[in-house]
Amino acid sequence: MPQSAPPRVAERLSAAPSGTPLPREVGGGFVAVLAFCGIAVSVMQTLVVPLVTELPQLLHTTSSNASWVVTATLLAGAVSTPVMGRLGDMFGKRRMLMVALALMVIGSLTCAVTSDLVVMVIGRAIQGGAMGAIPLGISIMRDELPPQKLGSAMALMSSSLGIGGALGLPAAAFVAQHTSWHVLFYGAAGLGLISIALVLSVIPESSVRTPSRFDVIGALGLTAGLVCLLLPITKGGDWGWTSSTTLGLFGAAVVILLLWGVFELRTAEPLVDLRTTARRQVLLTNLTSIMVGFSFYAMSLILPQLLQLPKATGYGLGQSMVMAGLYFAPMGVAMMLVSPLSARINAAKGPKVSLVLGLIVIGATYGAGLVMMDYIWQIVVLSTALGIGIGIAYSAMPTLIVSAVPAAETGAANGLNTLMRSIGMSTSSAVVGVILAHQTTDFGGVPLPSKDGFQTSFLVACAASVGGLLIALFLPARQRAGLAGSAPVAASTPATTTDSAPVIDSAPVAAPALVGAPAAAATSAASAATESATETAADAVDLAYAEYAAEDVSALTGGVIHGRVLGPGGGPLADAAITLIDTGGRQLGRTVTGRDGRYRVPAPDTASVVLIGSATGYQPQAATLLVTDLPVVCDLRLSGGGGLTGSVRAVGGEPLTDATATATGPEGEVAATATADEKGEFALPELTPGTYTLTVAAAGHRPYATQVELTLGEPVRVDAELPPAARVRGTVRDRGGRPLGDTRVSLLDASGDVVGQVITGDDGSFGFEALTGDHYTVVASGYAPATRQITVGGAAGTERRDVDFLLGHGEE
Repeated sequence: MPQSAPPRVAERLSAAPSGTPLPREVGGGFVAVLAFCGIAVSVMQTLVVPLVTELPQLLHTTSSNASWVVTATLLAGAVSTPVMGRLGDMFGKRRMLMVALALMVIGSLTCAVTSDLVVMVIGRAIQGGAMGAIPLGISIMRDELPPQKLGSAMALMSSSLGIGGALGLPAAAFVAQHTSWHVLFYGAAGLGLISIALVLSVIPESSVRTPSRFDVIGALGLTAGLVCLLLPITKGGDWGWTSSTTLGLFGAAVVILLLWGVFELRTAEPLVDLRTTARRQVLLTNLTSIMVGFSFYAMSLILPQLLQLPKATGYGLGQSMVMAGLYFAPMGVAMMLVSPLSARINAAKGPKVSLVLGLIVIGATYGAGLVMMDYIWQIVVLSTALGIGIGIAYSAMPTLIVSAVPAAETGAANGLNTLMRSIGMSTSSAVVGVILAHQTTDFGGVPLPSKDGFQTSFLVACAASVGGLLIALFLPARQRAGLAGSAPVAASTPATTTDSAPVIDSAPVAAPALVGAPAAAATSAASAATESATETAADAVDLAYAEYAAEDVSALTGGVIHGRVLGPGGGPLADAAITLIDTGGRQLGRTVTGRDGRYRVPAPDTASVVLIGSATGYQPQAATLLVTDLPVVCDLRLSGGGGLTGSVRAVGGEPLTDATATATGPEGEVAATATADEKGEFALPELTPGTYTLTVAAAGHRPYATQVELTLGEPVRVDAELPPAARVRGTVRDRGGRPLGDTRVSLLDASGDVVGQVITGDDGSFGFEALTGDHYTVVASGYAPATRQITVGGAAGTERRDVDFLLGHGEE
């Protein structure tokens, strides 16, 4: 007679087993916090725009002098972006992000306690130092996010430069109209403090660093050149465009920036790497960024003033400061909503298409603005359309930059790109300010910007967008596949040509890793390179480094292949051997990396070559390069040596094809996975040294798990034998022997947890498959539940057990 269910079993049957909670979405809060920081610092651009018409009275100065309250922030932002980017690459991107946000707080508090023009300009300049937060955020995203999340995240972060500016207008207008204008700056300081707290709580410090010395002379030269350029643009109308002061400052700007460029080219560790900047994709993207920045900021200055001018002028729309800000707000909302669309366009058609499309929308918007400025609904349409165009264009720029520079230089490269945008906005502020200040009409004895001034501003901004479009058309189109690393990388890594510099993750040099290169030749060359270069590395490393540091710009505009060799954590690998061979295995060049992991080899007169990087204690890496457009930049990332290999077999020795081997780290994270081949063999070569749990599983068999310790050197081999999984079948009948359908049968493990439940069919049968434990309890529900304890598998049981039940009312 069947036994009654034990109390523990009955308790388990009365409640469903608890499920495992779903894992948290990686990067959600991370991206949101960085985007919030970008929006917060971008608010500084338009914080005082609602006050533009009142600033001369508030600060007791002229209109042209008051314009420096806007221009100072943009100018400081233009300088701070490459500076913050370089310092972030050197000392940590999160650390410098905190510095940028701290500058925002200090500058805001400085402005909050003064009504003096000079102090206000100083405070606004300190606020501008926070603009470096945006390129730093993009670089942190590249370092931390997986590739599938990076595109949309960078698009949002890049667009935050415009989103914050557009959304800041209505908020600033509301505060300024209903409270003291000083409250604007107290609010900005509060935003900065909130951003600092969020960064401390959510954002990790990136491990990617570029040890170097900060280029103080470069930073001072860039500042002086930009001041000399923007000062005459702002004051030229007052001084006279042909005056000696105006022309002298323009000339000084040209001389200073030229000397600065020469100095940067001859400096081993420059603030701005002009060699990278001179490459077509980076150069054209940055030039286009100037035009897009100009076009964006022009609308921010034109529309609020047009909306607030009295209707009695005949063209003003007579809106309050708050309403003017609200009518401008759709621009920011449109930018925020369109950034994911731009990321999809980037992925499907390439970032060049996104940039061109955005510029077309921008140009069409300003063209329409020449005749659409008479009604409020027209202003809303213009601001929304411009937001769409700016959002698409801004989102494409970091993708173009990131795909064209090495990973270790993304901070400085994105900083330079943001610098170009800031130069465009600074120039726009100065140019539009001059136009509106000098094309005026008299209204009750007060000079106000005339309708011709607004139309001229629209026309200038439209011309800037057309110029940007013409430049963008010369950007290289989406590249043909020109690179193959290891098989997993080749599918997701962009092509390596003169306009891209991906980091190629390490994989063992083998036949699948080289396109068009014989496996034996590549493997032999990699082995030979490791041995011979290691012997000479000690003598050659200083020479190689000196040659790289001393090269002038002409050396990198011709036939050269250069880049960096990085370790598993992203740091540079010194003394790594670099070998260049043709597809027949013939050696074409050889060198070793310097102290910063850089290498440089002359490019041969051939269309396709194989670049091999190797270092003692690391897995070698090879990449096929198309040398059709020089110079070529290629970074290699080598993983640690060792790894795991092994085999999976059934109890009888038969190989288990398609078995899965999974290595998990100390925290339970999956580090690598592989599928056994037709011989039952598997390999996990990409694992770095450390402690792992190896689990091997195959359908119809019990899993196998063991802990392994990996070190540099030979791979660890694990051979696993998987016993078959057990199964339990049976039939439930009544006392008369008739099968009972619709009866619930439960399977409990040795701990009393329910691991399976079935409902019997019309024939009363039930079954449980693929059991991996040894001891179970089978419970058939009835007027009184019936239980059976069984043992399957192992020495004491069998791989199949048949269990039949008889159920009846009142059964004991």
